[in-house]
Amino acid sequence: MYLQFFRASFLANIGRKQHSLYVELEARRGTIYDSNQKPEAVNIATDSVYAAPNEMKDKDKEAAIRQLSPILNISESNLQNKIYRKKSFVWIQRKISAQQAQQIRQLKIKGIDFIKESKRCYPNAYLASQVIGFAGLDNQGLEGLELYYDKYLKGKNGFALFLRDARQKKLDLKDKTLAPRDGYDLELTIDEVIQYIAERELDNSFRVNKAKGASIIVMEPHTGEILAMASRPTYDLNEYSKVDKEQVRNRAICDMFEPGSVFKVVAASAALEEKMASEQDKFFCENGAYRVGNHILHDHTPHGWLTFTEVVEQSSNIGTTKIAQLIGPDMLYKYVRKFGFGTKTGIDMRGEINGSIKEPRFWSKTSIGAIPIGHEVGVTALQLACAYSVIANGGKLMKPYIVKSIKDKFGQVIKSFSPVVTAQVISADTSARMRKILTGVIEEGTGKMAKMEGFSAAGKTGTAQKIEPGGKYSHNKFIGSFIGFAPAEEPLITIVVTIDEPRPYYYGGVVAAPVFQKVAADVLKYLRTKQLPDEYYASN
Repeated sequence: MYLQFFRASFLANIGRKQHSLYVELEARRGTIYDSNQKPEAVNIATDSVYAAPNEMKDKDKEAAIRQLSPILNISESNLQNKIYRKKSFVWIQRKISAQQAQQIRQLKIKGIDFIKESKRCYPNAYLASQVIGFAGLDNQGLEGLELYYDKYLKGKNGFALFLRDARQKKLDLKDKTLAPRDGYDLELTIDEVIQYIAERELDNSFRVNKAKGASIIVMEPHTGEILAMASRPTYDLNEYSKVDKEQVRNRAICDMFEPGSVFKVVAASAALEEKMASEQDKFFCENGAYRVGNHILHDHTPHGWLTFTEVVEQSSNIGTTKIAQLIGPDMLYKYVRKFGFGTKTGIDMRGEINGSIKEPRFWSKTSIGAIPIGHEVGVTALQLACAYSVIANGGKLMKPYIVKSIKDKFGQVIKSFSPVVTAQVISADTSARMRKILTGVIEEGTGKMAKMEGFSAAGKTGTAQKIEPGGKYSHNKFIGSFIGFAPAEEPLITIVVTIDEPRPYYYGGVVAAPVFQKVAADVLKYLRTKQLPDEYYASN
């Protein structure tokens, strides 16, 4: 009576535990595809090994500890702690290699068994590593898009209750099952071919110039789609456990730096838009030395009289400062903000920073000579890409994005993303005039090393001193950059290249412009082949 009525539920519960084995069924993590449906992050089936200590005799446990240790590279003391627990299930090691699984199966150790799980695999290893990021052992996103879109990618786990016999041997019978819900797939704006071209040239410049870091962005100026984004140093996504924070960091969105001369387009665009200057207006550049407040401003090459166009082409600091003095601090600040500096772009990635720009009331007497030429202001490479796209696309500030759509495993679109215009910064007329001026930078000015055969281009070089920890400008640490778009008349791509602490040469026109030239030329050729009709290939 006591057992039947008073202890019935307790004993029945023990019986259920003895005769049932609860196993969590892992959901398939969604696949990440590039814009051409090429997989960038996939799942592969792999074995995870576990032990059932309650089923094992002491001799089985000792054999397991001794024989599994060298195969799995786990210390015997660690294995002992796991296997001598009073449990019916304990993980030994998850997601092991096929070779390890085969070796363990051949041992035929009682109480040691396997469960199939999915392991995240990155077929292109290093490609777009800081963008894609990685997922951990539990298929939980830890970096990059894997983290930002984790709630869509990870799905929802299910479970199964397996029946066991009196000896607790697992039977191929299931008492209850809840099927897992697989994660959704991502389709990126990234093009694998363009990404490869960009990384190839960036990596070459990074190594040849012995740089501390580097970044590149290729953007579609009319839509805000990111076609490629990369940073150096980089890492293999399949070996993420061995990397440090310098390799993981996406410099294109989370590194702030003073942009230098590439920032001069803001003052120039503002002056044209507000009709305070025109292309043929002349500015006296003081033969290379000009006092602003208590500071003497210099040009890298002394100039006398230069036209507005020549000020930009020759990258005159003094000429740009005089243009800025013409429009005044408030108007200059207004356009700095309109071009998107000092605020996040809103890209769908974690880690983006605002950058920095002071309000005019906090400017010193020398700020009017520093901010127009890219000092006393902090920007990111992505902000520069968006700002130059304003000039390329007719005056619109576009919100950049990197995921085109989210789909289920049947290909049905769950969520899609489209171009967003954040602001009309300048008129289409001013945009066209600035495109022509920036074409001259490559044809006649400081960006000649960015010139391509067969395609026109427009852009601007930049060389900025880095700030030392004490607050003073360094005399041996620079960031060389080039930002431009091509073709100049009807731009298809905007490209930003930044090289951090290149040596021995540090001018943007020398270390960054050649990267732009090679990337732009190959990308434009590739885009031209993509746009050719099928009949072209059939006839050739």
